[in-house]
Amino acid sequence: MAAVRGEHVVDLTALVPTVSDLMERDDAAAVVREAGGGRAWLLDDLLRAPPGRRDVPRLLAPVDLQVIKAAGVTFARSLLERVIDERTGGDPAQAARVRARVEQVVGGRLDGVRPGSPEAAGAKELLVAEGLWSPYLEVGIGPDPEVFTKAPVLSAVGTGADIGVLASSVWNNPEPEAVLVVDSRGRVRGATLGNDVNLRDVEGRSALLLSRAKDNNASCAIGPFVRLLDDGFGLDAVRGLDIGLRIDGPDGCVLRGGSSLREISRDPLDLVAATYGAHHQYPDGFVLFTGTLFAPTEDRRTPGGGFTHEYGDVVRISSPPLGALVNTVVTSEEAAPWTFGVGALMRSLARRGLL
Repeated sequence: MAAVRGEHVVDLTALVPTVSDLMERDDAAAVVREAGGGRAWLLDDLLRAPPGRRDVPRLLAPVDLQVIKAAGVTFARSLLERVIDERTGGDPAQAARVRARVEQVVGGRLDGVRPGSPEAAGAKELLVAEGLWSPYLEVGIGPDPEVFTKAPVLSAVGTGADIGVLASSVWNNPEPEAVLVVDSRGRVRGATLGNDVNLRDVEGRSALLLSRAKDNNASCAIGPFVRLLDDGFGLDAVRGLDIGLRIDGPDGCVLRGGSSLREISRDPLDLVAATYGAHHQYPDGFVLFTGTLFAPTEDRRTPGGGFTHEYGDVVRISSPPLGALVNTVVTSEEAAPWTFGVGALMRSLARRGLL
């Protein structure tokens, strides 16, 4: 547990041993801003730490005991791409043809439609009549959002780490997202950036393969830091976040894109309410990916095949209030294995007298 102070990162573990503990404090922002620290490291040194090295200090994902949840299909543009994934059966060669058909029928009809509204019900009737209704449209404009568990507790990687896609995947992409940090009482305490790495060919075969498409080794990146909510950065600032994306490939490919929370179809607090409440509690809090507007369609390998990652792609997700989350694409099979779980954290805290 550490805080950024100018050019340094200061250890606060003796004061608050876990990020989850910090989020439970009403004075969390004041603690980070004012508390004296112990050990300190140069931020630049941590950012330059080689991925996979366990013998040098490095930045971890800025969450620990929180459950890692994600909301999907929360933007109209990416909603249509999910429908296209489904209609192609995960075959990228069919993407251009199916995209033209879906856009011809749907067009801009879903822009500005409030999920669960009478307008949404009317749009559903039209799409059913055209034979285009799907589970993605149900969660995109229906009354209930899609909320799923993205990754196990403590499995996320931080900035500078490798991110993984399955070696067998031939159609995949990053998903740049704002991530809410929520305490055990359902209060949003901060925000950070995330990459909800997705295998489009796997999810396109069946929506029931969501876990296979989303939850693999090193397939969840969060960081670089959590920015706590305070008088200078509140929920309205989160609602207005613009998130940039740049991919630099070893083949010279450069792809730019992004996402803006101003275009989200469900308010972030509505997504929190769908995740937490009398129906479900999180005693150590949770983080919530809010979905993405980004759905790349540019061809990379073959005409009409759309975008997919190549080994060695450098993915940079950034937003001025939150910093930059930078990761390099490898296969999940080659990424450093996840070995530090809840038991290891408890033993580490016990050895240091922090329990």
